[in-house]
Amino acid sequence: MSVSVVEVSPRDGLQNEDVLLSTDDKVALISSLAAAGLRRIEATSFVHPKRVPQMADAEAVAARLPRGQVSWIGLVLNERGLDRAIAAGLDEVNVVVVATDTFSTRNQGVTTAEGIAAWQRIAVRAKDAGLRTTVTIAAAFGCPFEGEVPVSRVREVVAGCLQARPDELALADTIGVGVPAQVRALAGVAASEAPGVPLRWHFHNTRNTGYANALTAAELAGDSPVALDSSAGGIGGCPFAPDATGNIATEDLLYLLGRSGYDVGVDVSALLPVARRLGDQLGHEVPGQLSRAGLFPLGSAVR
Repeated sequence: MSVSVVEVSPRDGLQNEDVLLSTDDKVALISSLAAAGLRRIEATSFVHPKRVPQMADAEAVAARLPRGQVSWIGLVLNERGLDRAIAAGLDEVNVVVVATDTFSTRNQGVTTAEGIAAWQRIAVRAKDAGLRTTVTIAAAFGCPFEGEVPVSRVREVVAGCLQARPDELALADTIGVGVPAQVRALAGVAASEAPGVPLRWHFHNTRNTGYANALTAAELAGDSPVALDSSAGGIGGCPFAPDATGNIATEDLLYLLGRSGYDVGVDVSALLPVARRLGDQLGHEVPGQLSRAGLFPLGSAVR
């Protein structure tokens, strides 16, 4: 059994932290993640620096990415962001469409319908430029402003996004409210509305359900390709959603998957000092548990 992991700490992790790491520190983090065996890494986002100052050095980071074995991803929200990602030479773009109008307007200044239209324009241009495309449906499990998000609403948004065929569809629990029953329901939406499109999931562990959701998503995939987002140390979250803390930690997720029989292809032991170093740099203990508890059997490496 194989599941791929998309590392998001350089982007979704750092964007919600008060401490702004230097470009050198970001590049060192990214290099450590690649050295551990992670092969898809969301390195930065091409957004307005006044909105997300943690990502103000996007071009400088991109210019120093080690090329070759890793597929480098940049988050973009509009065509200007796409222009920057293309110029920076990234391999993939991740475009966010928010499932509710209130959150979409507060987060991106557009309604959900306008976000879908923007995605469709970006998708055409990104493909023409040779970039792989992911569309992420944010707040698919719940909205901090509108509350429960009906499955029918997610179905409607997915159907709109699929008019511009993405290379990958991601469903995001942006505020960490989801449970496995919702994962199963939304997997059904993806199967009916986006057959054949590889699926990716983004879970937060805000209410301690992120790992259960991730394992459920992996089990539902069977032999189909599936990707799971995670962040070294479990750092980060969404700066535009109240209390949306806690990405699932990469090292904890890989330990869970490896012990459950999935081929993760990453040296988990190499990520433990990365998580501890992040805690030192950010000035607080990271949420991930494995860097404190250690591997089992003691000292073993999970691959």
